[in-house]
Amino acid sequence: MEFLWTGLLSITWQQVVMYLVGIILIYLAIEQDYEPSLLLPMGFGAILVNLPESGALNQMMEGVGETHGIIQWLFEVGIEASEAMPLLLFIGIGAMIDFGPLLSNPKMFLFGAASQFGIFCAIVIAALMGFNITDAASIGIIGAADGPTAILVSQVLHSNYIGPIAVAAYSYMALVPIIQPMAIKLVTTKKERLIRMPYKPGSVSRFTRIAFPIIVTFVAGLVAPASVALVGFLMFGNLIRECGCLNSLSETAQSSLANLITLLLGITISFSMRAEQFVQIETILIMCLGLVAFVFDTIGGCLFAKFLNLFSKNKVNPMVGAAGISAFPMSARVIEKMGIAEDSTNHLLMHAIGANVSGQVASAVAGGIILGFFA
Repeated sequence: MEFLWTGLLSITWQQVVMYLVGIILIYLAIEQDYEPSLLLPMGFGAILVNLPESGALNQMMEGVGETHGIIQWLFEVGIEASEAMPLLLFIGIGAMIDFGPLLSNPKMFLFGAASQFGIFCAIVIAALMGFNITDAASIGIIGAADGPTAILVSQVLHSNYIGPIAVAAYSYMALVPIIQPMAIKLVTTKKERLIRMPYKPGSVSRFTRIAFPIIVTFVAGLVAPASVALVGFLMFGNLIRECGCLNSLSETAQSSLANLITLLLGITISFSMRAEQFVQIETILIMCLGLVAFVFDTIGGCLFAKFLNLFSKNKVNPMVGAAGISAFPMSARVIEKMGIAEDSTNHLLMHAIGANVSGQVASAVAGGIILGFFA
């Protein structure tokens, strides 16, 4: 009882706030099904690392001295020292992606690029608000709509706000079905949302599917060398999928590897969610800037589609442009639902998937460009 009473007395109000944050993340994961594979371990980890004298962090052991707890060790080995966890996750993500819809309609590449607008917009705003340039760049990458990229960039740039950035990135990824419809309706009319885009699937040869990840890796390496690790691991995963001779490895990368790394990454990143680092006014500002980045990503994709329609005979539904963010396949599903809501016979899913997978590549390249400029 004495140890219990001592522990309760040592809890600070900041730790209580983090317990509430952890419970909210767990609630969103379980009850709302918002990115449960990440929000659940992040939420539980936020509780673990904020318990008084938590054994998950540094602890003193009699006869041994100070030792690293498991979460601190995972963070230092898997993220701080090598950035291994986010990069390994990209292999699994690449193995999950079918680039067929994109390769059959290469125009969708443009929307992946246009939908990164929010990243650079958020960087400028963050810098103007007083964040130093590396922190501003790390905050901006929340707009990549790609949690592993956000973690990797903020870690490489030694940002002071890795925890809030990770929470913002994954939280807004989970809230894509809420955020995107509102942003899309701000900049489109009902007539534009009714534009029909009949899907005519083009055949994509096996050679093209295999050559694509190799070519993308070369191009990304020459244009943005700092993106090679991000893009290269993503494309390596896709090459495993498409080569046809490594089916068991492809299945392992898509399931076992991706699930294991996602689980460990979620609980490991909680090391940066310690109360003294997380509970500060900057966290609220970062959450707001992350929302700005997501909204402007969506708006940028829509406006670019509307711009193309000024010169194109075959009009693009502007909602498809919004799918150019990296949140795959959530964003594509949102566009399909919005299209059906406007016209029950207007299916935009395959076009939106093409834009969505291009966003996966574009976000990795954008992360590499930021590292190239600011690392």
